[in-house]
Amino acid sequence: MTFPTVVAALDRRLAANAAAPLAVGFSGGGDSLALLILTLDWARAHGRSVLALTVDHQLNPASAAWTADALAKAQALGAAARALAWTGDKPATGLPAAARAARHALLAEAARAAGARVLLLGHTRNDLAEAAAMRAQGSTVSDPRNWAPSPAWPEGRGVFLLRPLLAAGRDELRAWLRARGETWLDDPANADLTYARARARRSLAARSPSPWRGEGLGVGVAPLAEAAGSASSLEPPPPPSPALPPSRGKGDDQGEAGYLTLPRDAPAAHIAAACLCAAGTVQPPRGERLARLAARLRAGEAFTATLAGARIEVAGAVVRLFRESGEARRDGLSPLDLPVGQPVVWEGRYELVAEDPGLTVRPLQGLAARLPPAQRQALKALPPAARAALPAVVDAAGAVTCPILAGAFPARARCLVGDRFDAAIGLVDQEPAT
Repeated sequence: MTFPTVVAALDRRLAANAAAPLAVGFSGGGDSLALLILTLDWARAHGRSVLALTVDHQLNPASAAWTADALAKAQALGAAARALAWTGDKPATGLPAAARAARHALLAEAARAAGARVLLLGHTRNDLAEAAAMRAQGSTVSDPRNWAPSPAWPEGRGVFLLRPLLAAGRDELRAWLRARGETWLDDPANADLTYARARARRSLAARSPSPWRGEGLGVGVAPLAEAAGSASSLEPPPPPSPALPPSRGKGDDQGEAGYLTLPRDAPAAHIAAACLCAAGTVQPPRGERLARLAARLRAGEAFTATLAGARIEVAGAVVRLFRESGEARRDGLSPLDLPVGQPVVWEGRYELVAEDPGLTVRPLQGLAARLPPAQRQALKALPPAARAALPAVVDAAGAVTCPILAGAFPARARCLVGDRFDAAIGLVDQEPAT
């Protein structure tokens, strides 16, 4: 293996002795081919398995053949391989963003289903330059990060992205591939100036004495940088200063109650992430509204506000963030049938698994009086704003239980809020060993 920076990134972020497979986004293009080969070299040295995931966006008539070639190549190199497809109608506008979102969701769900905790992507130093060029042209895209939680939610829960090639350039990767006798696919979408990234690539190539080729939309895992740095992607902000230690999202030791507690002086990026995590949403708050909320927190006033689907209650030095109640939110809290034994995410905040048939989960609001006595008592320990949005499991006979309170339940529930927040603010910085 060459590329010491790549080896260092893999050693830094991955658990050498973990049993989980490593997932690699593999389009068959040069960047992802170099990534797959380097990952396989590292994995073999540590007894790890590798799963190559190829997304067919179905945007080009040749994409099915490209996908088949990519799968064959991955398998020939020694990786397990799986094809994924973005099916259905495609939007007339905003195609790159829609393709990016679909790709992330497909890759994250497939990685998680395979037991992988890390999905490796082939973004390079050129992608950083492209992102800067796109911003200069008015885009809001920001830089791809070396390590970040998956921006897909809830598909990407528990899945982290690793981009170990960010210090490497495409020219040097391709020279290395050619020296090995490797060939790769080139996507014609790279030359389609309809897309901002293609225009940025052409601009950068015109300044470079040695033009390079990249990967695009039609094959699969294109290096279209996520809206990183926005709260929607929940990529961690730069580490806070020592004077501002990151808050943990465990809600006053009520880790299953679905709310978060922050100090008043929490960074704005932490506040934005906390809003999305407590609300279970993915649409980030607008910058001006977030700035106004942060200013009010710094001013020391006591107040209640809403932002990005979250209810924020501020008193003294403590800021609590809850899911906004069903009456206040336009989307409401919807009931959901629970298939037996199959994990289901409800409202972006709880993962539930039914152990009995005929169960439905819905908000506890209006049902608390039907809880068993022990659960009604336990409910009193929670802040009033947290209670209405708790999951209530209703059986076929109409009996109601809340699976995060006391007693035995016909369904198991795991709150996702605290772990999602910890990942978003950078408290998880490498692959779990187990």
